[in-house]
Amino acid sequence: MTMETMRLHARIQGHVQGVGFRYFVQDRALALGLVGWVRNTFDGDVEVVAEGPRDKLETLLDYLRRGPRSAVVTQVDVEWSSASGEFRRFEIRPTV
Repeated sequence: MTMETMRLHARIQGHVQGVGFRYFVQDRALALGLVGWVRNTFDGDVEVVAEGPRDKLETLLDYLRRGPRSAVVTQVDVEWSSASGEFRRFEIRPTV
């Protein structure tokens, strides 16, 4: 794994709202030292944008594929890009 700073954009589908998924993601991202955000979408998915070292983002992606105990993840769509450096912390954003 490379230590290059990257951006992970993920959309998680399944039974992922109303199960503490956003708090789960925020907790894991903070523990990994990542910055970015997580939010619910109106269509029932959860969206995540995170920046940091690629290996830490890969670890977060493993967590996203599992979710918290009460979630049922059916699909995770992932896009990788260069980090923008625009974030200073990892936060929960309002639903869009």
